[in-house]
Amino acid sequence: MTGHAGQTAAARRVRVPVEFVLQWDDELVPREGALALFDELGSREKTLHANPGGHLEVPDFELDASGRFLARHLLRRA
Repeated sequence: MTGHAGQTAAARRVRVPVEFVLQWDDELVPREGALALFDELGSREKTLHANPGGHLEVPDFELDASGRFLARHLLRRA
């Protein structure tokens, strides 16, 4: 990630499971930067969900998927 050494270092320290939601046509977060950040995540369990649309056009089913992801990982750790 060019120009974002702090973000890269922080991403490499992430060790918890990650579900990364990417809007393919995001007008605020460049796709290449988001993909580079995902690549740098240090978690052994990471998933990328990419959808067409802009920053605020995350599909409802992704919100449902995020809820299931959190419940799965929080309940597993309890």
